[in-house]
Amino acid sequence: MLREVLKYLEPRSGQKFVDCTLGGAGYTLALAAKVGPAGKIIGIDLDDLAIKNAAKEIESRQLVNIVLVQDNFKNLKKIVKENFSELERLDGIVFDLGLSSAQLDDEARGFSFKGERPLNMAFGPDNGSTEQIVNEFPLLELTRIFRDYGEEKRAYYIAKAIVAARQEKRIKTTSELVAIIEKAVPFRYHVKIHPATRVFQALRMATNEELQVLSEVLPQAVKLLKPGGRIVVVSFHSGEDRIVKRFFKSTENLYVLTKRPLIPTETETADNPRARSAKLRAALKI
Repeated sequence: MLREVLKYLEPRSGQKFVDCTLGGAGYTLALAAKVGPAGKIIGIDLDDLAIKNAAKEIESRQLVNIVLVQDNFKNLKKIVKENFSELERLDGIVFDLGLSSAQLDDEARGFSFKGERPLNMAFGPDNGSTEQIVNEFPLLELTRIFRDYGEEKRAYYIAKAIVAARQEKRIKTTSELVAIIEKAVPFRYHVKIHPATRVFQALRMATNEELQVLSEVLPQAVKLLKPGGRIVVVSFHSGEDRIVKRFFKSTENLYVLTKRPLIPTETETADNPRARSAKLRAALKI
């Protein structure tokens, strides 16, 4: 939703922005073009792959107004303090909480349920262990994760199948986990998406504590904005969207610019099916 993000951030020459979820660097590069050499963009990502890919693109374009920071965006206040003077405030902050295509295609990790990959969905080395969650968390905790983070209707049955399977041997790969899920979900319960889709989403969110981190960073973001500064959040999960909606509504010095969340156009979802669940909310600091 690049066009919509730029519309609500309204970047102009000389301004300062933070892209808290660098990913494929689409927002960062577009913002850098708008603010020009006099402006500054900080792109944050915990993922080493995202930082390396963005660095190559920045070098090839010979851009000098982008600073890349490999860190968790929950440390936003510290990151901004290290890269701006104490008197400076930001013109805008953007969060895109989805996975990048590079992350999904990374065969060294298990973000995708396709192929044979290690059961590792951590964005960085300091995050949790997906393999530990799958193999060591008790039945009811697995059920809660699949239900709350994945909105999976058959959460208990899938969790029960995983607990039974790990008694035989430790589950180490995505293909092993997918086989267990497929066996636990009869064909009549299959919908448009693969039965492992929601479970993998839930495990990724639990591994990286994504809802907790989002709740922690939003108040930081608003404090770092100047009056008239803007915050835009693109979420892909109802829990994320609910956190953003409630925070925007309950924060006195925010004026909500999107009374209802924006969703991708039919053209965008046709070109990029992964964007189909995106919801954009924006607010202005007053």
